[in-house]
Amino acid sequence: MALANILRDASRQESLPRFRRLDASMVQTKTEAIDLVTEADIATENVIKSRVAAWMPQALFVGEESMAADPALLPRLANADLAIVVDPIDGTANYAAGLPLFACMAAVVSGGQTVAGIIYDPMGDDWVMAEKGSGAWLRRPNGEAVRLHVAAPLPLAEMVGMASVAYMPRESRPTVLQNTDKVRLLSNFRCAGHEYRTLVSGHGQFLCYNKLMPWDHLAGVLIAQEAGAYAARLDGQPYLPSHVDGGLLVAMNRDAWDELRREVFVF
Repeated sequence: MALANILRDASRQESLPRFRRLDASMVQTKTEAIDLVTEADIATENVIKSRVAAWMPQALFVGEESMAADPALLPRLANADLAIVVDPIDGTANYAAGLPLFACMAAVVSGGQTVAGIIYDPMGDDWVMAEKGSGAWLRRPNGEAVRLHVAAPLPLAEMVGMASVAYMPRESRPTVLQNTDKVRLLSNFRCAGHEYRTLVSGHGQFLCYNKLMPWDHLAGVLIAQEAGAYAARLDGQPYLPSHVDGGLLVAMNRDAWDELRREVFVF
Protein backbone atom coordinates (compact mmCIF):
# COMPACT_ATOMS: atom_id res chain seq x y z
CA MET A 1 0.00 0.00 0.00
CA ALA A 2 2.95 2.36 0.46
CA LEU A 3 3.79 2.07 -3.23
CA ALA A 4 0.11 2.19 -4.18
CA ASN A 5 -0.30 5.49 -2.35
CA ILE A 6 2.78 6.92 -4.06
CA LEU A 7 1.13 6.22 -7.44
CA ARG A 8 -2.12 7.78 -6.25
CA ASP A 9 -0.47 10.89 -4.85
CA ALA A 10 1.60 11.46 -7.99
CA SER A 11 -1.40 11.01 -10.27
CA ARG A 12 -3.54 13.38 -8.24
CA GLN A 13 -0.74 15.94 -8.08
CA GLU A 14 0.42 15.85 -11.71
CA SER A 15 -1.66 13.90 -14.23
CA LEU A 16 -5.23 14.65 -13.14
CA PRO A 17 -4.82 18.46 -13.00
CA ARG A 18 -3.48 18.41 -16.58
CA PHE A 19 -6.14 16.06 -17.97
CA ARG A 20 -8.01 17.77 -20.84
CA ARG A 21 -5.88 20.85 -20.23
CA LEU A 22 -2.92 20.02 -22.47
CA ASP A 23 -1.92 22.28 -25.32
CA ALA A 24 0.23 21.29 -28.30
CA SER A 25 3.45 22.35 -26.56
CA MET A 26 2.81 19.80 -23.80
CA VAL A 27 2.61 16.75 -26.13
CA GLN A 28 5.53 15.26 -28.06
CA THR A 29 5.90 12.34 -30.45
CA LYS A 30 8.53 9.76 -29.50
CA THR A 31 8.99 7.01 -32.13
CA GLU A 32 5.81 7.45 -34.20
CA ALA A 33 2.45 9.20 -34.25
CA ILE A 34 0.85 6.69 -31.85
CA ASP A 35 3.77 6.83 -29.41
CA LEU A 36 3.38 10.01 -27.37
CA VAL A 37 4.78 11.56 -24.24
CA THR A 38 3.20 14.49 -22.43
CA GLU A 39 4.33 16.95 -19.82
CA ALA A 40 2.12 15.00 -17.40
CA ASP A 41 3.94 11.69 -18.04
CA ILE A 42 7.29 13.26 -17.17
CA ALA A 43 6.03 15.19 -14.15
CA THR A 44 4.15 12.19 -12.73
CA GLU A 45 7.16 9.91 -13.13
CA ASN A 46 9.45 12.47 -11.49
CA VAL A 47 7.24 12.57 -8.41
CA ILE A 48 7.10 8.77 -8.22
CA LYS A 49 10.85 8.49 -8.71
CA SER A 50 11.56 11.02 -5.95
CA ARG A 51 9.16 9.35 -3.51
CA VAL A 52 10.51 5.86 -4.25
CA ALA A 53 14.09 7.07 -3.79
CA ALA A 54 13.23 8.39 -0.35
CA TRP A 55 11.24 5.28 0.63
CA MET A 56 13.40 2.55 -0.93
CA PRO A 57 16.78 4.07 -1.90
CA GLN A 58 18.38 0.69 -2.63
CA ALA A 59 15.93 -0.10 -5.45
CA LEU A 60 16.75 0.35 -9.12
CA PHE A 61 14.12 2.67 -10.59
CA VAL A 62 13.07 1.84 -14.17
CA GLY A 63 10.45 4.25 -15.46
CA GLU A 64 9.21 4.45 -19.02
CA GLU A 65 10.35 8.06 -19.35
CA SER A 66 13.58 7.50 -17.41
CA MET A 67 14.47 4.67 -19.77
CA ALA A 68 13.76 6.88 -22.79
CA ALA A 69 16.37 9.27 -21.43
CA ASP A 70 18.81 6.49 -20.40
CA PRO A 71 18.35 3.23 -22.38
CA ALA A 72 21.08 1.55 -20.29
CA LEU A 73 18.56 1.23 -17.45
CA LEU A 74 16.62 -1.56 -19.13
CA PRO A 75 19.38 -4.23 -19.32
CA ARG A 76 20.05 -3.74 -15.60
CA LEU A 77 16.56 -4.95 -14.73
CA ALA A 78 17.26 -8.65 -15.31
CA ASN A 79 19.98 -8.83 -12.64
CA ALA A 80 18.71 -6.28 -10.15
CA ASP A 81 18.32 -7.45 -6.55
CA LEU A 82 15.38 -5.09 -6.24
CA ALA A 83 13.74 -2.84 -8.83
CA ILE A 84 10.63 -0.69 -9.15
CA VAL A 85 9.27 -0.53 -12.71
CA VAL A 86 6.84 2.32 -13.41
CA ASP A 87 4.55 3.51 -16.19
CA PRO A 88 3.39 6.96 -15.00
CA ILE A 89 0.57 7.20 -17.55
CA ASP A 90 -0.30 4.01 -19.38
CA GLY A 91 -2.55 4.91 -22.28
CA THR A 92 -0.87 8.25 -23.02
CA ALA A 93 -2.59 8.51 -26.42
CA ASN A 94 -5.96 8.24 -24.66
CA TYR A 95 -4.89 10.75 -22.03
CA ALA A 96 -3.69 13.22 -24.66
CA ALA A 97 -6.97 12.81 -26.57
CA GLY A 98 -9.01 13.55 -23.45
CA LEU A 99 -10.29 9.98 -23.11
CA PRO A 100 -10.67 8.88 -19.46
CA LEU A 101 -9.02 5.51 -20.00
CA PHE A 102 -5.49 5.63 -18.63
CA ALA A 103 -3.67 4.13 -15.66
CA CYS A 104 -0.60 4.47 -13.47
CA MET A 105 1.29 1.20 -12.96
CA ALA A 106 4.17 -0.16 -10.94
CA ALA A 107 5.79 -3.57 -10.52
CA VAL A 108 8.33 -4.75 -7.97
CA VAL A 109 11.04 -7.04 -9.36
CA SER A 110 13.39 -9.08 -7.19
CA GLY A 111 16.02 -11.49 -8.47
CA GLY A 112 14.61 -11.54 -11.99
CA GLN A 113 11.02 -12.25 -10.90
CA THR A 114 7.99 -9.99 -10.54
CA VAL A 115 6.89 -10.14 -6.89
CA ALA A 116 4.27 -7.39 -6.76
CA GLY A 117 2.16 -5.36 -9.16
CA ILE A 118 -0.20 -2.38 -8.93
CA ILE A 119 -2.52 -0.78 -11.49
CA TYR A 120 -4.05 2.49 -10.30
CA ASP A 121 -7.02 4.05 -12.10
CA PRO A 122 -6.85 7.81 -11.46
CA MET A 123 -10.39 8.36 -12.74
CA GLY A 124 -11.96 5.63 -10.61
CA ASP A 125 -9.54 6.21 -7.71
CA ASP A 126 -8.84 2.57 -6.95
CA TRP A 127 -6.16 -0.04 -7.46
CA VAL A 128 -5.95 -3.63 -8.60
CA MET A 129 -2.89 -5.23 -7.09
CA ALA A 130 -1.16 -8.46 -6.18
CA GLU A 131 1.79 -9.78 -4.26
CA LYS A 132 3.13 -13.09 -5.48
CA GLY A 133 1.28 -15.94 -3.77
CA SER A 134 -1.31 -13.69 -2.11
CA GLY A 135 -4.09 -13.42 -4.69
CA ALA A 136 -5.31 -10.46 -6.73
CA TRP A 137 -7.30 -7.67 -5.12
CA LEU A 138 -9.31 -4.58 -5.92
CA ARG A 139 -8.54 -2.04 -3.21
CA ARG A 140 -10.13 1.34 -2.52
CA PRO A 141 -8.77 4.29 -0.53
CA ASN A 142 -11.31 3.65 2.27
CA GLY A 143 -9.65 0.29 2.96
CA GLU A 144 -12.25 -1.89 1.21
CA ALA A 145 -10.73 -4.93 -0.51
CA VAL A 146 -12.37 -7.35 -2.96
CA ARG A 147 -10.72 -10.59 -4.12
CA LEU A 148 -10.49 -10.83 -7.92
CA HIS A 149 -10.90 -13.91 -10.12
CA VAL A 150 -10.85 -14.46 -13.85
CA ALA A 151 -14.03 -15.54 -15.61
CA ALA A 152 -15.26 -19.11 -15.83
CA PRO A 153 -14.26 -21.05 -18.99
CA LEU A 154 -16.18 -20.42 -22.21
CA PRO A 155 -16.10 -21.98 -25.69
CA LEU A 156 -13.87 -20.18 -28.18
CA ALA A 157 -16.85 -18.78 -30.08
CA GLU A 158 -18.10 -17.04 -26.93
CA MET A 159 -14.79 -15.55 -25.78
CA VAL A 160 -14.30 -11.79 -25.46
CA GLY A 161 -10.79 -10.43 -25.40
CA MET A 162 -8.37 -7.66 -26.16
CA ALA A 163 -5.37 -7.67 -28.47
CA SER A 164 -3.12 -5.13 -30.11
CA VAL A 165 -2.30 -6.04 -33.70
CA ALA A 166 -0.32 -2.84 -34.28
CA TYR A 167 2.97 -4.42 -33.21
CA MET A 168 2.41 -7.89 -34.65
CA PRO A 169 4.50 -8.86 -37.67
CA ARG A 170 2.96 -7.15 -40.69
CA GLU A 171 2.82 -10.40 -42.65
CA SER A 172 0.86 -12.08 -39.84
CA ARG A 173 -1.77 -9.41 -39.26
CA PRO A 174 -4.21 -10.51 -42.01
CA THR A 175 -4.19 -14.08 -40.67
CA VAL A 176 -4.69 -13.01 -37.06
CA LEU A 177 -7.44 -10.56 -37.96
CA GLN A 178 -9.22 -13.23 -39.99
CA ASN A 179 -8.84 -15.72 -37.13
CA THR A 180 -10.45 -13.32 -34.65
CA ASP A 181 -13.72 -14.10 -36.41
CA LYS A 182 -13.59 -17.31 -34.35
CA VAL A 183 -14.16 -15.40 -31.08
CA ARG A 184 -17.20 -13.40 -30.00
CA LEU A 185 -15.55 -9.98 -29.68
CA LEU A 186 -12.08 -8.46 -29.99
CA SER A 187 -11.33 -5.02 -28.55
CA ASN A 188 -8.33 -2.76 -27.99
CA PHE A 189 -8.46 -0.09 -25.28
CA ARG A 190 -4.99 1.32 -26.14
CA CYS A 191 -4.28 0.98 -22.44
CA ALA A 192 -2.82 -2.30 -21.19
CA GLY A 193 -3.59 -1.36 -17.59
CA HIS A 194 -7.32 -1.25 -18.19
CA GLU A 195 -7.19 -4.35 -20.35
CA TYR A 196 -5.60 -6.28 -17.49
CA ARG A 197 -8.13 -4.80 -15.06
CA THR A 198 -10.96 -5.99 -17.31
CA LEU A 199 -9.56 -9.52 -17.47
CA VAL A 200 -8.92 -9.95 -13.74
CA SER A 201 -12.37 -8.59 -12.93
CA GLY A 202 -13.93 -11.44 -14.88
CA HIS A 203 -15.12 -9.39 -17.86
CA GLY A 204 -12.97 -10.95 -20.56
CA GLN A 205 -11.25 -14.21 -21.46
CA PHE A 206 -7.91 -13.28 -23.07
CA LEU A 207 -5.28 -10.66 -23.89
CA CYS A 208 -2.55 -10.80 -26.53
CA TYR A 209 0.41 -8.52 -27.18
CA ASN A 210 3.57 -8.65 -29.26
CA LYS A 211 5.55 -5.66 -27.95
CA LEU A 212 6.64 -6.38 -24.38
CA MET A 213 8.01 -3.40 -22.52
CA PRO A 214 8.23 -4.24 -18.80
CA TRP A 215 6.30 -1.20 -17.56
CA ASP A 216 3.34 -2.23 -19.74
CA HIS A 217 3.04 -5.86 -18.64
CA LEU A 218 4.90 -6.90 -15.48
CA ALA A 219 2.24 -5.69 -13.07
CA GLY A 220 -0.67 -6.91 -15.19
CA VAL A 221 0.71 -10.40 -15.79
CA LEU A 222 1.36 -11.01 -12.09
CA ILE A 223 -2.10 -9.72 -11.14
CA ALA A 224 -3.68 -11.89 -13.84
CA GLN A 225 -1.81 -14.99 -12.63
CA GLU A 226 -2.84 -14.31 -9.05
CA ALA A 227 -6.45 -14.02 -10.27
CA GLY A 228 -6.19 -17.50 -11.82
CA ALA A 229 -5.13 -16.73 -15.39
CA TYR A 230 -2.50 -18.56 -17.41
CA ALA A 231 0.16 -16.39 -19.07
CA ALA A 232 3.11 -17.26 -21.28
CA ARG A 233 5.05 -15.99 -24.25
CA LEU A 234 3.86 -17.25 -27.60
CA ASP A 235 6.52 -19.97 -27.66
CA GLY A 236 5.09 -21.30 -24.40
CA GLN A 237 7.97 -20.07 -22.23
CA PRO A 238 7.36 -18.07 -19.03
CA TYR A 239 7.26 -14.30 -19.33
CA LEU A 240 10.07 -12.62 -17.35
CA PRO A 241 11.05 -9.01 -16.61
CA SER A 242 13.97 -9.26 -19.02
CA HIS A 243 11.75 -10.03 -22.03
CA VAL A 244 10.93 -7.28 -24.52
CA ASP A 245 9.79 -9.45 -27.44
CA GLY A 246 8.44 -12.91 -28.20
CA GLY A 247 4.78 -12.05 -27.77
CA LEU A 248 2.50 -12.64 -24.81
CA LEU A 249 -0.82 -14.42 -24.46
CA VAL A 250 -2.88 -14.32 -21.27
CA ALA A 251 -6.02 -16.45 -20.95
CA MET A 252 -8.45 -17.59 -18.27
CA ASN A 253 -6.76 -21.01 -18.04
CA ARG A 254 -4.21 -23.22 -19.78
CA ASP A 255 -6.76 -24.96 -22.02
CA ALA A 256 -8.04 -21.61 -23.29
CA TRP A 257 -4.45 -20.45 -23.83
CA ASP A 258 -3.68 -23.51 -25.94
CA GLU A 259 -6.84 -23.13 -28.02
CA LEU A 260 -6.31 -19.40 -28.63
CA ARG A 261 -2.69 -19.95 -29.59
CA ARG A 262 -3.63 -22.74 -32.01
CA GLU A 263 -6.74 -21.17 -33.54
CA VAL A 264 -6.30 -17.41 -33.39
CA PHE A 265 -2.85 -16.03 -32.63
CA VAL A 266 -0.88 -17.77 -35.34
CA PHE A 267 2.30 -15.83 -36.05
